[in-house]
Amino acid sequence: MPITLRAYSPEDAVPTWQVYYAAIRRTAIRDYTEKQVQAWAPDEVDHQAWADRRAAAHTYVVCVDDIVAGFSDFTDDGLLDMLFVHPDHSGQGIARMLVKKVQDEAGKRGLTRLVTHASRTARPAFESFGFVVDRENPTNQTRTGVIIPNYDMHYDL
Repeated sequence: MPITLRAYSPEDAVPTWQVYYAAIRRTAIRDYTEKQVQAWAPDEVDHQAWADRRAAAHTYVVCVDDIVAGFSDFTDDGLLDMLFVHPDHSGQGIARMLVKKVQDEAGKRGLTRLVTHASRTARPAFESFGFVVDRENPTNQTRTGVIIPNYDMHYDL
């Protein structure tokens, strides 16, 4: 099963949404309530807005057998906004591969620090990649009025 890492393309909009949705609904559910995951990954999404957001960032995808299995991104100001791996591909090193790519590309662009708002689910992975927790955000993030706690973290490049 060939694994490839490449830059995001417009055709990746729906597959990256599917990865995001599955990761939240099937993986993050162990750390969040049903109401929280439904607010975070709703059944309906504006695919054009999703595609625009992915295209506005430096987004990378990992494909397994030419199927998007994970993706990550960062913005020009150093926010690693997204890191999601489809639950069918967890434990295969995809998240590590994506974070390494983001770190490398951010460094090439002159950034000295990456920050992220890690979920309860993602925090251990980010810590294993060298990110440090700056603070817990028990009530800062909401989606459709539902609080979804997370952590501010950073990584010095």
